[in-house]
Amino acid sequence: MFNSSDIEFIKSKGINEEQILTQIQGFKDGFAFVHLSAAATFQNGLVRFSKDEISELTDFYDSKSPDRNILKFVPASGAASRMFKHLFEFRDQFDHKPLPELLKDKSFNSVHYFFDKLNDLAFFNDLKEVMESKGADLEDCIKEKDYNCIIGFLLDKDNLNYASLPKGLIKFHNYSDGSRWAIEEHLVEGSVYCKNSSNEVKIHFTVSPEHQNKFTQALDKAKSEYEKKYGVTFDISLSIQKPSTDILAVDLENNPLRDKQGKLIFRPGGHGALIENLNDIKGDIIFVKNIDNIVPDRLRGTTYTYKKLIAGYLIKLQDQTFKYLNILEKDWNGEKLKEIELFTRKELMISLPADFNSLEEKRQVLFNKLNRPMRICGMVKNEGEPGGGPFWVSVQDGLNSLQIVEASQIDKTKADQKEILSNATHFNPVDLVCGVRDYKGEKFNLKQFVDPKTGFISKKSQNGIVLKAQELPGLWNGAMADWITIFVDCPIITFNPVKIINDLLREQHQ
Repeated sequence: MFNSSDIEFIKSKGINEEQILTQIQGFKDGFAFVHLSAAATFQNGLVRFSKDEISELTDFYDSKSPDRNILKFVPASGAASRMFKHLFEFRDQFDHKPLPELLKDKSFNSVHYFFDKLNDLAFFNDLKEVMESKGADLEDCIKEKDYNCIIGFLLDKDNLNYASLPKGLIKFHNYSDGSRWAIEEHLVEGSVYCKNSSNEVKIHFTVSPEHQNKFTQALDKAKSEYEKKYGVTFDISLSIQKPSTDILAVDLENNPLRDKQGKLIFRPGGHGALIENLNDIKGDIIFVKNIDNIVPDRLRGTTYTYKKLIAGYLIKLQDQTFKYLNILEKDWNGEKLKEIELFTRKELMISLPADFNSLEEKRQVLFNKLNRPMRICGMVKNEGEPGGGPFWVSVQDGLNSLQIVEASQIDKTKADQKEILSNATHFNPVDLVCGVRDYKGEKFNLKQFVDPKTGFISKKSQNGIVLKAQELPGLWNGAMADWITIFVDCPIITFNPVKIINDLLREQHQ
């Protein structure tokens, strides 16, 4: 199947032939749907705190965080091109349809709305400057409805080049003293809840190789400004998705695909590949948040509260878990096992067997269940957003596990699964805080807690060829399947993603 050149190419990516054969077998076998047992709701897997409890946990976090190695992890490799889909479509049709027809849709997501509110966007002055540098006037183009010209200056390579930039380098918000890129907003946010006793703030961005230099330049430019403004020192690091996580592309008959030069075609393994990047980071409390879920300063108070809340809850549960693990290792008895079992079932919401053959078996099971990475996942009320949510999933021997499950992982042709999906009340905004060290202070090998059976296969088109692409278990789905998982209710204001450029015109981003 593979010649010597293929083998060398595969090795150069840090992959061995056995892994490739496993990938091909994955295409042949496919990936089974998960089996939902129930939606995680209040009183059944989803925690909701009172005002007093929120205050107590945020204060607890403030008291504990200075002595912890805290870091913010921001996946930021996604390109912004999809944000401008409606502008690309408008431009493609511009020469074939009259302007009134192209602008008849006046809804929020429309091209009409975009141009009507263009001067409210944070990049308006940048667009104006690049047009002026080339002899064009933005206000005149707006007045004359020369929208095609504006789109060209906004998106094209020799101009503002927004179509080729990552989301992190798009101007998101306006302030009295200027505008900010998305990455700048993450620096500001991190300066509040990721500070240690030395006022150092650690932030890690995962980026695409082609954007790495741009990120470095932008962060170098912004870093000193925000250090002075917030009295902190930033320790900023970048990483790219490892080539060893790429997956071979195959045709519809599961044969390896090659390019015109006969070279094997590989595709990125999806955001699940970032478990490798997360695994490499030195830290013990790690916040995970997407690059586009960020709000301006005036709305950030609630975000700060709930970030501290979920992190405080993590530290509280982790401290108790570590205490019990030490007991299970060397100083346990029957009464202690009862106490630890109650904590495991009630506080950590871990499903355990109904009974055990012996106290030793019970000890071993409890130790195994508790000695894992832990994550607290903020969940928001589902208001029609697509994507994953919190569910109980059947795992083995009648036991269940709390998991973030994507709609694509659910067999909606089965009535019981469809009903459970319809009963879901909450949505995953990707608002996690992770505890990645064990009770002895050693870093977990996060790759040991991935469920490889939760990958995903889709059909794609590349250079006119229809192919099958495989993605690794998602970062917050199968890649964290064997973690201790707790779901916490958070307000919807903490979730404000920017999926299309018009989202920046929402009140929350103005």
